[in-house]
This record gives sequence, structure tokens and C-alpha cells, in this order.
Amino acid sequence: MNQIPVQKPWYMESYVWLIISFPLAAVIAGIITAVLAVKSDSGLVVDDYYKEGLAINRKLERDQLATEYEITANLQYAADNEQIRLIIGANNKFIYPEKLKVSFLNATKADVDKEEVLIQSGANIYIGARPDLGQGKWHVIIEDKDWRLLKVLNLP
Repeated sequence: MNQIPVQKPWYMESYVWLIISFPLAAVIAGIITAVLAVKSDSGLVVDDYYKEGLAINRKLERDQLATEYEITANLQYAADNEQIRLIIGANNKFIYPEKLKVSFLNATKADVDKEEVLIQSGANIYIGARPDLGQGKWHVIIEDKDWRLLKVLNLP
């Protein structure tokens, strides 16, 4: 008597699961990638890169003017004090403005950037509110309408 071999159902075959696993893994990885892309907008890409490119020449002129004035800056940032103190040094052609804008730009996260206006409290001393900055590397831009100075601040 010949017996007909009993076939296993399709879901019991290991080759079927091997074939299904590769496309399934790709779909899961695609979903994870899409979720990460939506949740973690880095903000490192400029929306209007053409206008940014045109503005580079103006920024370079402001940097060159700061070099001509020989501007130096000493930013005193104390964690236990509610104020920041900025001491500006320059040559005799420089006219000290009444206010300075100081921007604190995080190296990786644009949404935590801070901006403060410092008021002149002495001949070359400016005082303003101390922004609540987190740890890490911060790019500091000290600027007036005609010039700007770039510095780096590392907070432990």
C-alpha cells in the first residue's frame, strides 16, 4: 500500500519564513527611519539657502570691520550669578555702542539658541541677563549693526 506523504501547512515551512523575513525587516526598518526623521528635526539645513548665500558677503564685511577695529571680547559667564558681563576692547577708532546683541547658538540644536541684548554700564563694559544655557559647545556672536565678533564658549 502506497501512503501519500502528509504535507505540512505553509506556515510550518522554514523556507517560507526565511523568504518573508527580508521584506518584513525592510518594512520595519523603513517605518523606524521615517519616525526618527519626523521626530528629530535637526534644523541644520537652511530653508532658503540662496538668500543665505547672498548674505555671506555682508557677514564677511562685518567680520572684517571687527578686525579693523581690533575688537576683543571677554565674556564672563558665572552659573551662580543672574547676569553676564562682557568687556570689549578695541582700538581708538572704535565707538562703543549703547547696546550689543549677543547670540548663543548651540553647535547641534537650533531650537535651544538664545539671544540677549546687553546694555553699556561702563566705558567698555556691557551687562545683561544670563541666559539659561545647557552644557556643551556654544557659538557666541557679539554684534552691533556694523560689525560682529565670533567666539566659542565651552560649558562643562
